Amino acid sequence: MIDKQVVKSLVEEWLEGKEYFMTDLTVSADDRIVVEIDHADGVWIEDCVELSKFIESRLDREEEDYELEVGSAGIGQPFKVVRQYEIHVGERVEVLTKGGIKHVGTLKEATADNFVLTIEEKVKREGEKRPHMEERDITFAYDEVKHTKYIIDFK
Repeated sequence: MIDKQVVKSLVEEWLEGKEYFMTDLTVSADDRIVVEIDHADGVWIEDCVELSKFIESRLDREEEDYELEVGSAGIGQPFKVVRQYEIHVGERVEVLTKGGIKHVGTLKEATADNFVLTIEEKVKREGEKRPHMEERDITFAYDEVKHTKYIIDFK
C-alpha cells in the first residue's frame, strides 16, 4: 500500500512557492490516490495535470500499482481547511452546526481557532410597531460546525 505521508510530501513539494494549497488527500486500501487542491482565484486544469505528472514521476508503478486523481475542491463542496475560510472572507456562506441549525450570512473573518459569520435577522424592539433587520455576528469554533459551504449566487 502506498504511504499517505509519501504522497503528502510530494504534494507539499509541488505546492512550495505556489499560491495553491491542499484541501484533501486520501489513499484507499486499493491504492486509489485522490488529491484536492484549491486557490483563491480557482484551479486551472493545467495545474492539476502538472501536479499529477509530478506525483507520477516520483512514484514507481513497478513497485505499487495505483490510480491517481488530482482535482480541485468543488465549489459547492464543504470547506475542509481553514485556508478555504480565509479566501472566502467577505462572501456569503451557509453554515450547518452539529446541532442541525443552518445559518446563512457573510463570512466576516477566519482565524486558526474560529470564524465569524454576520447574519441578518428580524428584531422587534419594545415600543416598535414593526420588526426591522439588524446584523449580528456569530462566532463558531470549527469543531462546532458540521459543514460550511460557499453560496453560489447567479444574480
